[in-house]
Amino acid sequence: MRQSLKSPLVRRTPLATLAATLLLTPSTHAQSATTVRLGFFPNLTHAPALIGLERGTFHKAFGTAKLDAKQFVSGTTLTEAFAAGQIDIAYVGPGPAISAAAHGMPVQFLAGASEAGAVLVSRKDSGIKTYKDLAGKTVAVPSLGNTQDISLRHILKEQGLKSASDGGNVTIVPIPPADMLAAFAGKRADATLVPEPWGAVLEAQGNTVVGSEKTVWRDGKYPTTIVIVNVKFAEANPALVTAFFKAHTEAVAFLTKSPAAAQAAVNSQIEKLTGAKIDLRVLQRAFARTHFTTSLDLDALKEYAALNVEAGYARSAPDLAPFVRK
Repeated sequence: MRQSLKSPLVRRTPLATLAATLLLTPSTHAQSATTVRLGFFPNLTHAPALIGLERGTFHKAFGTAKLDAKQFVSGTTLTEAFAAGQIDIAYVGPGPAISAAAHGMPVQFLAGASEAGAVLVSRKDSGIKTYKDLAGKTVAVPSLGNTQDISLRHILKEQGLKSASDGGNVTIVPIPPADMLAAFAGKRADATLVPEPWGAVLEAQGNTVVGSEKTVWRDGKYPTTIVIVNVKFAEANPALVTAFFKAHTEAVAFLTKSPAAAQAAVNSQIEKLTGAKIDLRVLQRAFARTHFTTSLDLDALKEYAALNVEAGYARSAPDLAPFVRK
């Protein structure tokens, strides 16, 4: 995969500024923590988090320590909170996680969570049937700088297209996934690269899946969500990190071994968080496009780091091996 950056200027996000803040902030965990602050999204790609919350797995694992679970709409906003020292452990996409590492944040990659589980859907009256048809259109991603944004920019490059911000004619706009139904209805976006279950929800409304989870990148064999932990928190609270990893592993096992019960639990948690109850047949379709795992694919993460550079969100790809927690 070719790494190229035509301009010496790196595309800026608030993450770069906040990274410096975190490096200058003294640790608030000099002693064992009494609260674990967990970040996640209300998406199927974060299903291990949703299962852990719905079934009380995290609460049980932490013993006397309290769980403070905070939902976010994208990896960009979550890593901003991480940079500000507001999150200890988080489910996040590889793009923002790698950006955190590249900006020098005290972050470790703890485990994998999900693979694939993102599709490109076009509005039914948009005229978009192939990737090349994105020319001249407005495409939504959860946020600028997040994993889907980085993937979209790579898709555009492969098709000989560019975003408007890079001198092309594809306008990329940030819209939270759960708001995409309303955005399509209001014609605020012609298409979206969106994580599940929102892609399946849009498809059920008669919209078109232009790019499946397998055509987005690497034939579907790519991380969509991983788990990161603040190094300072991990060093001060190794028992809590171990307890979390065990609970996370149990959640992934439940998702793979008891799919029907897992789908019901995920649906219940999404409804609590977003107010949207998803038809189980639609959710089943979304599950079929998503793979859950605890493994970290370092080779795929390295390739994602190259895409981060290609998208203009970093000057160079960091060596990720030191960031993987042993």
